[in-house]
Formats: sequence, C-alpha cells, structure tokens
Amino acid sequence: MPLSNNVIGCINFISVLLSIPVIGAGIWLAMGTVNSCVKLLQWPVIILGILILLVGLAGFIGGFWRITWLLVVYLIAMLVLIVLLGLLVGFIYMVTIRGAGHPEPSRAYLEYSLQDFSGWLRRRVQRSYKWERIRTCLSTTTICPELNQRFTMAQDFFNARLSPIQSGCCKPPTKCGFTFVNPTYWISPIDMSADMDCLQWSNDQNTLCYGCDSCKAGLLANIKVDWLKADIFLLLTLIGLIIVYIIGCCTFRNAETEDIFRKYKQGYT
Repeated sequence: MPLSNNVIGCINFISVLLSIPVIGAGIWLAMGTVNSCVKLLQWPVIILGILILLVGLAGFIGGFWRITWLLVVYLIAMLVLIVLLGLLVGFIYMVTIRGAGHPEPSRAYLEYSLQDFSGWLRRRVQRSYKWERIRTCLSTTTICPELNQRFTMAQDFFNARLSPIQSGCCKPPTKCGFTFVNPTYWISPIDMSADMDCLQWSNDQNTLCYGCDSCKAGLLANIKVDWLKADIFLLLTLIGLIIVYIIGCCTFRNAETEDIFRKYKQGYT
C-alpha cells in the first residue's frame, strides 16, 4: 500500500475523532435539566456530529483503499458539513450575545428580564402552547424543591448565588416586595401592582412563578450559559476540521500528482 494512502487515511480518521466533541456536546445538552425541557439545539448538534462521523469514515475507507470516487465524495460532503458547522457556531453566538442579569439591593443573586434576550430566543418561550410544555417539564424537576433543603434562613437565601432558572422560577421577583417564609413560600404584600409577575406568583409548589416572564428569562439565561459552553467546543472542532480538510486536500492532490507521474514514467519506460 503506498505511503500516500496511509497518510490520507490517517488524516481522514482525524475527522472521525473530531466528530466526537460535536456528538458529545449534543448529548451534554440533551442531558441537562433545563435544556431537556426546551429541546432546541441538542438534536441538530447530534445529527451534525453523526454526519461528520459517517463522512469521516467514508474518507478513511477511501484513503486506505484508494477509492478515488469515495474520496471525492468525502471532500465535497465534508466541505458542506464544515460550512454548516460554521453557520451553527455563528448562529449560537448571535442568539446568545444578548441577555444578562440585573443586581438587586441586598441580594447576591441576579434577576432577569425577558426583553434583554434576542428575539429568536424570546419567541421560543413566548408562545403559550410551547411554554405550557416547558413549564410542565420544569415543575417536575428538583430545581426549586432543592432550595428548601439548602436554605431555611432568609439572609442565607438572599446571600445565595442562585442559578438563573432558580432566580426566575422558584421565587417572586424582588421588586414585588414579598416576605420570605422559605425559598418557595412567600407572603404577598397588600399592593402587588408593581408587575404582572407579582400576580402570577403562587405558593402552590406546582405553580410558583412558572408562568412569570422572569421564569422565561431565567430559563433563557440558563440556556445562554450552556449554549455558549457548547459553542466553544463546536468552534474548536470547526477549526480542527478546517485544518484537517486543508491538509487532506493537499495530500489528495499530491497523491493524484504522484499517480500521474508514475503512469507517465511507466509509459515512458
């Protein structure tokens, strides 16, 4: 087997290995408590990773056994997948670039506003039929009940670093002026006209603030953090695939040149 065949096969096998971070990022998103309720990004990422894996295997087979048409298919398909991955990386960054928490007096945790996030993300949670499914899923998790196990004193709770989803869904907004009893049980003030979320709050453990805009904002803030982490892995994979693809193209071209030269030499002799 010519040395160039081994080189092409090994280079293409790196593409197979680079599919692992993509598939892993999708599985990690699917396993997350919040992302499993939303189900927006994980399947596109997993499917893209599987396609990179299959195309990489095709290139690996074509390289080692010098199946030229399979290598051509690999080069074309991998170019398309690199473009798609690049678009996905850019899309994730663009929809998560906005949205940050706001500090409240005498509180260590942040509060979140739905209007701070990108329009695309807001539309994923503002439609009632979509949010009903999400809130039902959230109410079955331990995101809020676990706070009652961790905090019994008001000051300890106010000094806690809550996750965005806990800050938005498990308690009423600070501006409502509720009185703390425990993390998921609050006494309402006489005047609750500060915000619609104040009226949405309920001490019913299956309701809490799951219908509040602050809960939707907290959910998006959690998604933003997770998506940006996944985006870093996807970006590094994209860079790796581009490097491998360029090296593969150069090696394939050199191998084809060697074939032409060898055939010419054989014909000459």
